[in-house]
Amino acid sequence: MASKAVKTLGLFQKPTLLDKGVAALLPEAYKKFYKEWRFAQPTAVHYVPESGNWKRNDVTGEVFPVQNIPIPVHFPKESSSHIWGGEGVVQGFEKRNKFKRRVPHFWVPHLKRSVVYSEVLNKHISVIITDRAISLINAHYGFDHYLLKSPACDLQSLLALSIKRKILQELENGCPTYANRPEKQKEILEQYEKYLSAYTSEEIEWYGYSLTEACKRLQRQMEAEEKAKVVPLKHVFRAELIEKLKAASLSESNDQLKQLEESGSATSWLQKMNPFGKKHET
Repeated sequence: MASKAVKTLGLFQKPTLLDKGVAALLPEAYKKFYKEWRFAQPTAVHYVPESGNWKRNDVTGEVFPVQNIPIPVHFPKESSSHIWGGEGVVQGFEKRNKFKRRVPHFWVPHLKRSVVYSEVLNKHISVIITDRAISLINAHYGFDHYLLKSPACDLQSLLALSIKRKILQELENGCPTYANRPEKQKEILEQYEKYLSAYTSEEIEWYGYSLTEACKRLQRQMEAEEKAKVVPLKHVFRAELIEKLKAASLSESNDQLKQLEESGSATSWLQKMNPFGKKHET
C-alpha cells in the first residue's frame, strides 16, 4: 500500500466507479471482489501467450520483443445469464477471398443448452453453456470444483458468480441440504470445506453481486438501520400528548353519558308519578 502511494505521489488519480456516490460507501469485502472481477487479468482464451521477453526468428536470426497483448473481447448482456467459461465475442476483419477486400466479422462462441449438477447444493441446473466451459468442468472433476477454483475474472458471468456465492454460503452453514443424510453431509464438508479458508463471512455475503445490485443492497441496509434508530424525543412527547388527549376526551364522553343516564332515569320517575301520563300496558 505504501509503495503504491509513493508511485502515485504528485500524480492525478482518476476516480473509479468505486469512488463515486453510494459505491464509495460499499464495504471493503465487496471492493475486493469487484477488483478481482473487473480489474484482474483473466486467463488467456483467444490467444496463446508466449513466455520470456524476447524471441528469435529461426530463419533470419533476428530478435524481436515478446508482446503478449490481450485481444479485445466483448461480453454482451446475455452472457451474464450464461456460462461461457471465459469466452466472449471477438470483433475483427476476415478476408474470405484473396481477390476481395477484407470485411468486418464477429467471432461468437458456440452456445448450447446443457444441464450441470452442483453436488453441494444437490441441484441440477439447466444453463446455456459453451464447449470450453464443459471441458473446464470436466478438467476440474465437477461443477463445484470449477466454480470454487476459478477466480471471478475467469468466470465473468453473474450467473456463475451467484451460484458460487450460494455454494460458499451452503458450506459456511454446514450443508443443511444434507441434514437428513449425515454421512453424505460429512463427506461433502470434508471435500469442499478447504475452499472457505480464502474468504471471510463478510466476503461471502457480498460475493457475486454486480455494482448496481450491491448499491441497492447497501441502500436497503442503510434504510433499515435508520428505521431501527432511536425515535426523536419530539415524536415521543407528541405521541404521549395525543394519548392524553384521547384519554381526556374518553373521560369527558363517559361523564356526559352518565349525566344523560341520570337525567333519563329522573324523567322516567316523573312520568310514573304524572297521573295524566300514558299508562304502560302489562
